Amino acid sequence: MEITLNHIVKARETLKDIAYKTSIVHNTTFSEMSGNFVYLKMENLQKTGSFKLRGAYNKIAHLTKNEKQHGVIASSAGNHAQGVALGATSFGIKSTIVMPKHAPLSKVSATKSYGANVILHGNCYDEAYDEAKQLMDKTKATFIHPFNDPLVIAGQGTIGLEIMEDLPDVDIVLVPIGGGGLISGIAIAIKNINPKVKVIGVQAKNMPSMAKSIEQSKITTIEGMPTIADGIAVKTPGDITFDIIQKYVDDIICVDEDEIANAILLLLERAKVISEGAGAVSLAALLNRLHGVSHQKIVSLISGGNIDVNMLSRIIDKGLVKSKRKTFVDTIIADKPGTLGKLLSSLAETGANVLSVTHNRSTKDVPIGFAKIELELETIDEEHIQKIKQVIAHTISN
Repeated sequence: MEITLNHIVKARETLKDIAYKTSIVHNTTFSEMSGNFVYLKMENLQKTGSFKLRGAYNKIAHLTKNEKQHGVIASSAGNHAQGVALGATSFGIKSTIVMPKHAPLSKVSATKSYGANVILHGNCYDEAYDEAKQLMDKTKATFIHPFNDPLVIAGQGTIGLEIMEDLPDVDIVLVPIGGGGLISGIAIAIKNINPKVKVIGVQAKNMPSMAKSIEQSKITTIEGMPTIADGIAVKTPGDITFDIIQKYVDDIICVDEDEIANAILLLLERAKVISEGAGAVSLAALLNRLHGVSHQKIVSLISGGNIDVNMLSRIIDKGLVKSKRKTFVDTIIADKPGTLGKLLSSLAETGANVLSVTHNRSTKDVPIGFAKIELELETIDEEHIQKIKQVIAHTISN
């Protein structure tokens, strides 16, 4: 089945009372940082917290009565799971979802809350997929593929229709790529409405399966490495999506883990937007990899916001240290009354905010009569950190 613009238009009709038409929001900060006119397409605010509901629901809506009686099964790192679960529950259908063992707990619990039976299996999406296919053969349930299915692709393509309606003069659309279903649908919609618009995919460097496949002109399996963009950690792209991407997508960019983490932090701090790793790769590419592009209207698709709060906390902490807004300092002081107070008073005068203090006189590397002080400090920048170190050195020497 060749997916056409008409299939996507029909999918939109199917989804009209189910999926939100999410906003496209202009962002001044990212526009100034990149020298372009940047807009965020907010699929993180979609029902279930990601775009996946669109494709999953469109697929389930087209099942026969007999297929619905046997229920549905899917494999997912989390977002497709929630889309399938909600879609199935909407039709009163039983759903079983196989998720990788290390899927974020927030996604596992959310999937269960939508009515699905969740099975944890394997260390990545592909291993969960193999298990789901075996269960499908046993139960006769219909497998809802997360990306390599025409009806799923058509559902995701409704995002492309919305972008072209809300920003018809857009120049570039940046879209995350895992297995390729999202960008396939969006590219078909956009290129059939205006072929001049560039559609650029973004993958994590740690799992660049589609980028390598396009580069080698054949579907290529990549073992890859773990990535905080777990939603797009797919080892083997789909054959349907591979063909569509070859035909319609202008380029694929890969971003590293630090760039993704920084994009998550920037979205949170500058745009007040919570994004998961997969959702932030488009902004990471825009700010770090889109060289030589300026004064263009660019849509960065924030494809999902289902990030585990523990992961978000670690990203924030690491980002603050990297940007020199938090630092850790160790020093040795005399173990006598008033010395620690004097040190902390000196730090207060620099404007540093003390987040934590550890006072230890028992470690092997500390001479008798002295104590080791470990400080966690909130700072302004590198210059501020250097000033703090000078103040500490001066204080303990007097």
